[in-house]
Amino acid sequence: MARKIFIAATGQHCGKTTTSLALLMLARAQGLRVGFLKPLGPKPIHYAGHDGDRDAALIAELFGQAHEFPLMSPVVLQSDTTRRIIDGEMSAATFVPRIIEACAALEDRCDLLIIEGAGHAGVGSVAGLSNADMARLLDASVMMVTEGGIGRVVDSVCLNLCMFREQGVRVRCVVANKLNPAKRDQSIGYLQRALLPYDLKVLGGFNYQPVLANPTLRRISRLLDRPLHGGDDSQAGRIIHHVQIGAASTWRVAELLQESTLLIVTSSRDELLVTLANLYQMPEYREKIVGLVVPGIIPVSRITQKILDHSGIPYLRTTEHTTAELHNLITEDVSKITSEDQEKIDLLRKLAPERFDLKVLLDLFP
Repeated sequence: MARKIFIAATGQHCGKTTTSLALLMLARAQGLRVGFLKPLGPKPIHYAGHDGDRDAALIAELFGQAHEFPLMSPVVLQSDTTRRIIDGEMSAATFVPRIIEACAALEDRCDLLIIEGAGHAGVGSVAGLSNADMARLLDASVMMVTEGGIGRVVDSVCLNLCMFREQGVRVRCVVANKLNPAKRDQSIGYLQRALLPYDLKVLGGFNYQPVLANPTLRRISRLLDRPLHGGDDSQAGRIIHHVQIGAASTWRVAELLQESTLLIVTSSRDELLVTLANLYQMPEYREKIVGLVVPGIIPVSRITQKILDHSGIPYLRTTEHTTAELHNLITEDVSKITSEDQEKIDLLRKLAPERFDLKVLLDLFP
């Protein structure tokens, strides 16, 4: 039978999938047979001929397990599932056998099975299948992933811990993610002392990494639902570290460019668009310019459009958002890793052995 680790979290965007990926990479590198289960998936996607959860599809793609995708994501919630359950049109009880059967099938063929929850401990309660319910149902102990900090982290851990303990589920460790590198050891030390009464081992996860946290140009294209013009797949995969509004004079905008910048330039700024298209041809500026987002109801002039297209600079065109709306959408977006994000995946593979001791973890989850 496989060792099972239920990856829970204190909330969204704490790094559950990043942690799952790291553990799977480490285990496979040591020759273990690995499996992944997202029992109740909230992010539907069609992959390998089946409907399932996006995180499960990511793992299946990266680990060559597309054939196991139906087991990896036995239940996925559609946009109307919650309403149908409350209205009595659907019974969540029908989900339970599918989840149990999928887990049993994966256990039979794995040495380590990572079971990933969704959000905090209470997510799924509307269906009577919260993360705490799910961990009990699958007889799995919990690794709780949280963001960095001290007071807020302890508060969140204690709040979530109550639900797991109410269901008789053992939470064996807390993994603090997105740590400030300069305060890493101090933060872990304080968390260990604060959580000592709760019999929880505290482990340090990943430091805050802009490469992992920031979006790619491809991600922004999907976020805005606009096609990406110019460039190729490698440029679409470039990671955006800065977002700059092209509101100043043309030369001032050029002077303010930082590494890997996405510029938002309205369609009426012909001189700025032309200058950026030309700067993109120079190696020192190509490192700084990831691409453009061009909002505005005024069409880009014919000559400017030709220069943009000829330059090969990647750009997105939208008439549906103002400059301010775009800036907020892009900077507030939380980037999720996809199978196309090779730079992020390579970094994870490199950092995983530095951040996690697989033997320690396996001893915690016998």
